[in-house]
Amino acid sequence: MKLATLKNGTRDGKLVVVSRDLTRFTDASFLAPTLQAALDDWRRIAPHLASMAESLETGAVPSDRFHEHDAHSPLPRAYQWADCSAYLNHVALVRKSRGHEMPPSFETDPLIYQGGSDAFLGPRDPVLAESEDFGIDLEGEIAVIVDDVPMGASAAESLDAIRLVMLVNDVSLRALAPAELAKGFGFFQSKPSSACSPVAVTPDELGDAWQDGKLHLPLSVDLNGKPLGRANAGVDMTFDFGQLVAHAAKTRRLGAGTIVGSGTVSNSLDGGPGKSVAAGGVGYSCLAELRTVESLEDGSARTPFMHFGDTVRIEMKDKAGHSIFGAIEQTVERYQR
Repeated sequence: MKLATLKNGTRDGKLVVVSRDLTRFTDASFLAPTLQAALDDWRRIAPHLASMAESLETGAVPSDRFHEHDAHSPLPRAYQWADCSAYLNHVALVRKSRGHEMPPSFETDPLIYQGGSDAFLGPRDPVLAESEDFGIDLEGEIAVIVDDVPMGASAAESLDAIRLVMLVNDVSLRALAPAELAKGFGFFQSKPSSACSPVAVTPDELGDAWQDGKLHLPLSVDLNGKPLGRANAGVDMTFDFGQLVAHAAKTRRLGAGTIVGSGTVSNSLDGGPGKSVAAGGVGYSCLAELRTVESLEDGSARTPFMHFGDTVRIEMKDKAGHSIFGAIEQTVERYQR
């Protein structure tokens, strides 16, 4: 089934069930007012939501037109947002951009940081920044929302706890990151609010594209209407979502509604950094990778980070060409209080 949160003037919006073709929705707020409330009581609520989803497909329940611009992120705020970096090609390229090599331990021990989760952006909300000098970048990711996960859960147990899958634009301010990381205390100001796809879907909705804790489909990332990335999310993912969730739960339990991100989807080419879409490759899901490749090949980066007025679109389609999660489509705007 596909679930969404519609904006209704409250912080947490209203839970709705969305049709498979993303054209219609039916109100589910009488079952659970919000998605977080549904996740808190998932075993009881989920079967009723699934029944509503089937009834929506057959026209057996009242429905209205679903407009993606009316949607908030599925969880407008979450108790926890733990973002990982499961694609080592991305890790290696970004570290090269900072003049660092990748330690061997990164191949066995996932990178993870705890991001801000109190205010996710809606999929059509603008990306706000005070200055273009911050190095405004996009990052196309896959994320999962889990049920309660006990501390020390195995990868298999963690995989079974995944309730929903969605897309994320993990906005990064690249120019602020080096100074923050140099302090040895992690990201904060360089990681503003992220945006999530209009809908989150249960793993069974993904069919055979969801295998072994990975989503085996290309992630489309466009910048100003031109293809930037078409990397396959199931390729070159060193750690699957079961492993990532288990890593997050190693020393703490994860509460229902915790979001765990994959990190920027990234494919390598014969062990190398890959090629742009224009050059016949699968491209890049963030500008930092493209800029690093340009620096390696030409001695300097040609592509700038995002400017005010730029638009990013992130979407994933099934094998028949139908959008699965709806699209994240955001314009970069100057922040004015």
